[in-house]
Amino acid sequence: MKVILTGASGFLGNYLVRKLSTQLPLTTIGRHSSNDIQVNLTTEIPALPVGENFVIHAAGKAHIYPKTAAEKQAFFDVNVKGTANLLMALTTSLPKRFVFISTVAVYGLEQGTLIDENAPLLGTSPYAQSKIQAEAMIQQWCSEHQIPYLLLRLPLVVGKNAPGNLGKMLHAIEKGHYVRIAKGDARKSAVLASDVADLVQQWLQNPEPRSGIYHITDGYHPSFFEIEERIRTHFQRKAIPTIPAWLGRLLGRIGDIIPGSPFTSQTLAKITHTFTFSDAKARKEIGWVSKSVLENLL
Repeated sequence: MKVILTGASGFLGNYLVRKLSTQLPLTTIGRHSSNDIQVNLTTEIPALPVGENFVIHAAGKAHIYPKTAAEKQAFFDVNVKGTANLLMALTTSLPKRFVFISTVAVYGLEQGTLIDENAPLLGTSPYAQSKIQAEAMIQQWCSEHQIPYLLLRLPLVVGKNAPGNLGKMLHAIEKGHYVRIAKGDARKSAVLASDVADLVQQWLQNPEPRSGIYHITDGYHPSFFEIEERIRTHFQRKAIPTIPAWLGRLLGRIGDIIPGSPFTSQTLAKITHTFTFSDAKARKEIGWVSKSVLENLL
């Protein structure tokens, strides 16, 4: 068996490469010259290795807020057209198993407690919509060809050089530029990138893999205060200054009317609202086990 991996040069992709390359022959495909097969999946149908392959589709566009029509379209080019071209290439030599990395953004929510996989897909952002379309495409294709699939809707993914809001928080606290809003008691689901890679490897090598859509988290859902304090103590910074909730709301409203502002009402909602997901299904059906995000944050 060989593993065909897209998104190898990305944050999670790096963890998948390190884990899987020690277990199985690995072929990476993507636009970067470091890939074994260099191809732009948004415009090309690649020529893939023939044989009994496992496929992990981890490539995707994320972590930006599109401001123009072209930036919005880029999500669909990468996440939908890229997926369609990959599946087209695989049709000539069907894989034995398929893993897709998706996101909890498909639900279109900003708060909630222990949301499960049956929640409706209400996401309206280009990121969410493109992932919803890719998920549907993959499920239909795998069902038609009777290929076991693992579809992971991931929350915040934690690891070295994490992108997105976690990376920004790390940098701000390290530099002493971070401000806590209210008590920081909102909780957020998170998962270690290394644990994601472990699960993918275990599922691929399971002699009887179970198909399905799953959330995976560390099972604890740390609060912002706990995450902030863990980072602060690591960098040996002084106490993080705190502003009251009312001032945070005011700053968010001001940010709403300033183009390109890094702090808006939407940003505030992500910080002050609990947003957690249940991974009970994954623990019961595919043997998901996890390590603590807080203990392995840095």
